[in-house]
Amino acid sequence: ISKGPGNSKSSKSTAVPPGPPMYLDLVYIPNHSNRKNVDVEFFKRVRSSYYVVSGNDSAAEEPSRAVLDFLLEGKAQWDSNMQVTLIPTHDSEVMREWYQETHEKQQDLNIMVLASSSTVVMQDESFPACKIEL
Repeated sequence: ISKGPGNSKSSKSTAVPPGPPMYLDLVYIPNHSNRKNVDVEFFKRVRSSYYVVSGNDSAAEEPSRAVLDFLLEGKAQWDSNMQVTLIPTHDSEVMREWYQETHEKQQDLNIMVLASSSTVVMQDESFPACKIEL
């Protein structure tokens, strides 16, 4: 297959390049946690202490329940049980259901989900926020 200037994009954008796992402090799950761009291989290879889970569009399946399940499946294959924290940017029905239905497995895999209701108040403004210590 030619990889010339006109053919530089692969036909499958979800492919994670071969190689050893990458360890990162903070990862934003791509494309509003949509399953079109993230698979279980992503979580096997991209290992992070914190994952930001965005998406608040149930019609577009964002965040995707499948992506959250892929995290559990991928994390189960890590060679360590390091703490992982999920940071949802919105309170969604998908996230609440997944949290409740998989809570025991999350505990077994050392995964914590932060509440999305934290608020910072500064002068006359208030906004959602999350403190992360790296």
